[in-house]
Amino acid sequence: MDRIAITEDLSFSRIVYGMWRLDEDADTSPAHVRAKIEACLDQGITTIDQADIYGGYASEALLGAALKGTDLARQVEIVTKTDIVVRSDRFPDARVKHYDTSRAHITAAVETSLTLMGVERIDLLLIHRPDPLMDHNETGETLDDLVAAGKVRAVGVSNFRPWDLSLLQSAMETGLAVNQIELSLTCHDAFTNGDLAFLQENDIVPMAWSPLGGGGLLAGGGAVQAKLREVAGRTGADPAAVAVAWLLAHPAGILPVMGTNRLDRIRAFSDALEVPMDRQTWFELYTAALGREVA
Repeated sequence: MDRIAITEDLSFSRIVYGMWRLDEDADTSPAHVRAKIEACLDQGITTIDQADIYGGYASEALLGAALKGTDLARQVEIVTKTDIVVRSDRFPDARVKHYDTSRAHITAAVETSLTLMGVERIDLLLIHRPDPLMDHNETGETLDDLVAAGKVRAVGVSNFRPWDLSLLQSAMETGLAVNQIELSLTCHDAFTNGDLAFLQENDIVPMAWSPLGGGGLLAGGGAVQAKLREVAGRTGADPAAVAVAWLLAHPAGILPVMGTNRLDRIRAFSDALEVPMDRQTWFELYTAALGREVA
């Protein structure tokens, strides 16, 4: 599988396995989680996407239990995120859902993530959501310090607009390597609103969460679904693989984050790499997504 450079000494697999819904599986045993990771590794998918809040702050521990006593941690790159706070066992005093990009919160979150996942270093740490109360100097210095201390290899953001990213970067020595944004045939504004252009201009890797539109691209009788089925029929591919191939074809080097608990679907992730996606096919799908011809 092709890889995308994140930093000079870190690269990710072209497709990423997202563990957002890991806790929702009927079987969350270490053995079953390991089976999912191994199904990814069999295809060359080595990058795993986590966040402290996933599963009500439970998903990282499930991953840690699966990695424990194995050498799997040496075979994967782990992405995790922080700054979302909700009332929970971890934050029983939270009165309102909020973001926290303070030094104290980020530092404590990283230590907790390292402990729960049983790893010595996080490969990529993302600030999960833009914080309107962020002190960019404090947050930037904290991220720089975590890299310098070897707690994380690289840092980035998630759901940031260009100006949010530029503000944080202005207070940092370490380059922000990634912005993880929602991107799919049902959420495609980033192609034209400047978000993707900004990332390309600044050599920042885009990761795409919900690349199948939360599953909406695989159900229903809309124009996009019909076009996906049409392209799938003439290429011999599955509609899900076509939707992912559409993202993979973009020159920005988008990394789709695929989330499912079904082993059969995990084993089919790499099918997207085999789907032919020429310019006219790409625009056929884009036209269906827009609901009109391009101008």
